[in-house]
Amino acid sequence: MNEPKNDLYDIEKVRQHARHSIENGPVTQDYPLDLDQACALLNEALATEIMCVLRYRHHEVAAKGITSEEIAAEFAEHAVSEERHMMMLARRIDQLGGNPELDPMRVADRAITEYGNASDIRAMLEDDLVAERIVIEVYRKMIEWFGTADPTTRRMLEKILKDEEEHADDLADLLATDATSLTFM
Repeated sequence: MNEPKNDLYDIEKVRQHARHSIENGPVTQDYPLDLDQACALLNEALATEIMCVLRYRHHEVAAKGITSEEIAAEFAEHAVSEERHMMMLARRIDQLGGNPELDPMRVADRAITEYGNASDIRAMLEDDLVAERIVIEVYRKMIEWFGTADPTTRRMLEKILKDEEEHADDLADLLATDATSLTFM
């Protein structure tokens, strides 16, 4: 009994390619994007997430004032989320055959957000909200760039974007809810 011919792909060629480039892990020969550029973009995002973890942890420790416990807890929650993003990005860079750049000496140069120097809770919230708004815009552009060419990376970035939008919403709510008391801390 002859099976119908598959017009989508030649399975023998696919098998040959898979055996021939086995050292490339999940990156097959038909990966349509420039891998160096893909890893560079993801390393920029990785540096940014590291910067966000550090900023949120600093704000968690430095928050002082009447509402500081509640807000410090929010900073801590965001730091944990940003660290999860950091590891997602590092793993994806590795899967694509790149080197996840975790060198602390290079993070500040690569990050698209700033560490900041806020000393009161209101300024901390504003710094964090600005950073979230920056990453939201950049992740949208990255999602568009990866598009249908790399759906795995696109879906990962969409997940991160969803979290970043929630962070921005939380921070905006905190600024709006207690704007008067935040100025005195």
